[in-house]
Amino acid sequence: MTSLSPTPLPPADDSLPAALRITPDDEVRRVRLVQMKRVATIMLVVVAIVFVLARAYEARYPWLGYLRAFAEAAMVGGIADWFAVTALFRHPLGIPIPHTAIVPSRKDRIGTALGNFVQRNFLTREVVASKLAAMKLGERAAQWLARPENSRRLARAAAHGLSGAVGVMRDEDVQTLVDRGIVSRLRRIEAAPLAAKTFELLTADGRHQALLDDALRLAARFLEENEEVIRERVRKESPWWVPGSVENRLGDKIVSGVERTLVAVAADPEHPLRKRYDEAVERFVANLRENPETMARAERMKLDLLDHPGVAEFSREVWGDVKARLANYAERLADETEAEPDQLERWLAGLGQKVLEDPALADKANGWVVELVTYSVEQAREEVAKLIATTVAAWDANATSRKIELQIGRDLQFIRINGTLVGGLVGLLLHVVAKALA
Repeated sequence: MTSLSPTPLPPADDSLPAALRITPDDEVRRVRLVQMKRVATIMLVVVAIVFVLARAYEARYPWLGYLRAFAEAAMVGGIADWFAVTALFRHPLGIPIPHTAIVPSRKDRIGTALGNFVQRNFLTREVVASKLAAMKLGERAAQWLARPENSRRLARAAAHGLSGAVGVMRDEDVQTLVDRGIVSRLRRIEAAPLAAKTFELLTADGRHQALLDDALRLAARFLEENEEVIRERVRKESPWWVPGSVENRLGDKIVSGVERTLVAVAADPEHPLRKRYDEAVERFVANLRENPETMARAERMKLDLLDHPGVAEFSREVWGDVKARLANYAERLADETEAEPDQLERWLAGLGQKVLEDPALADKANGWVVELVTYSVEQAREEVAKLIATTVAAWDANATSRKIELQIGRDLQFIRINGTLVGGLVGLLLHVVAKALA
């Protein structure tokens, strides 16, 4: 029915997945499993012997009927539970009885069910979010980042990583990436609607009037700083026969007239010049949206700008400057003798300290981590279920059955023991009831 002597486990097979390979702990589990099998089997053998003896002497000693009833039912319960436990992992007595060897024969179905169970009960937004919220990962990250040695380590890792990545990239590949990824996309974007949207954002809530106020202040300062230049220009443009006093009066009139206009426009929100300015901006935005000629002109300007050699030259210069700066930064961080923290290190440490000092910001950081992880889990939960199912499906059926039996087989032997005892008690109870009703 079952072996009472420990059977050594098969030698380690490196071809098996790591989850199915035999480990030193498996040998300990095997010994314990064999011990529990031995106990359950010995109990079954004992009740079988008791049944035979009680049956043989029951006629001489009627009270042995109670013992015979207990032993008979105990045998039935023990054998039934032995069959149930054995059928999970193999065919009982090697006989291919239907619905036995459940684990090896239904391994793929078990893997699919396990994947679905994990997906539906563990990889849900509610479960993950509640666990992450209790962990306060954002606050923990801030505590880690606030320590100078950690911020320095992170800054160095980031600098070396970026410098290494930049070093292996060819300039031609980067230029191609810029042309295909950025310039080509800019070519597909219509310039006029984008410009119209930009101007709408700039003019929302009267923001463009603030720009006009800045322009008025700039014009007033220019007029004040260049008053003598204006007077000199008036003298040069005046005919030779105009007296100097008249030229001076004319220059004063021009300067003072412009000053009064600037002051009046700046002081009066309802000034006619402001209204004309509003109308001009609205008309310009409308032309960008609706006027085919204006839209075509904006598109030609965009294409001319993108086709200009200066654009490619500018991207090359920017890329070269980025490479040089990253290389210098990585070299400087590699100098272990430099004790002063770098700007990036100070920024990282300051960021962590600021989060720790501001409870509201710490809550936001925790919330960002929760949102990021839960979003990632939601996107990957189906893939995780498929991964579990395909991984289990690829496992060897016999190795899988053996591994699972080593993990839970010892506990299953208690079913056999309990079945023997409970079966015997039920048999005894039924025998008592039968005697009482006779």
